[in-house]
Amino acid sequence: MADDIDRANDVAQASIERMIANAPKFSEPSYPECMDCGEDIPYKRQQIGGIKRCIDCQNVLERRR
Repeated sequence: MADDIDRANDVAQASIERMIANAPKFSEPSYPECMDCGEDIPYKRQQIGGIKRCIDCQNVLERRR
């Protein structure tokens, strides 16, 4: 059972890394901290470029639109 979970996690992680690698790059740098809540933005998320919010705050913003 643990092997199945490990494989599923590996597949999910590989998928996330592919999405980040293939995401459009923005010319402006990302913020190291969320502009709304001040939490650190993970380094891999910052690599996308143009990121100003943590994923939770970004989700809240998008739900309001």
